[in-house]
Amino acid sequence: MEKPLLVGIAGGTSAGKSTFAERITEKIGAGNALILAEESYYYDQSDKTEEERRRINFDTPEAIDFPLMAEHLRELIEGRPVPRLTYQPDVCVRAEAPDRLEPKRVILVEGILILAEKRIRDLLDLKIYIDADSDLRFIRRLEREMDEKGNEFEAVCARYIESVKPMHLKHVLHSKRYADVIVPQGAQNIPALRMVFSTIHTALHGPEGIG
Repeated sequence: MEKPLLVGIAGGTSAGKSTFAERITEKIGAGNALILAEESYYYDQSDKTEEERRRINFDTPEAIDFPLMAEHLRELIEGRPVPRLTYQPDVCVRAEAPDRLEPKRVILVEGILILAEKRIRDLLDLKIYIDADSDLRFIRRLEREMDEKGNEFEAVCARYIESVKPMHLKHVLHSKRYADVIVPQGAQNIPALRMVFSTIHTALHGPEGIG
């Protein structure tokens, strides 16, 4: 197989990174694209107490096993399958799923910190930053944390103020300068989706257009 095209999709929490990656995958075709999520590479910290787990800062680079992520990306670049990792944030358990991730023509690497981490950034062929308004991101995160995870309003707000926002300002926002493309509004930005798809298609098939 030819060398895969690695596309990084970064941006703040609830900016729309996953949705953007999914839209690109739908356009390319699931058989041609693989999404590798940063959140699958959180360090296993299941040995900690419940109180210690509640204090973990998941928004700092030190929480993510970037050396392993880089190793897996290099394996995929070489055409070799890698373990598919899963992560349960409520108990901080990382595990390997029974199936493995097979290399695809396009590998979409998605996460808040992937452009902030040099060892990942240097492997990417195309670097995208999803730029969404901070108020909108907070509202989306609040809805997700309360509706999907059942977290209390006060707890969500406290974590956002104490760790999510400071880490965004310290690590995520500054990584925007490494992006090749900055996309306002995420997957709602249809012209940007078309442009990114066209760029990916040209990289894979040449400048002759979609055939």
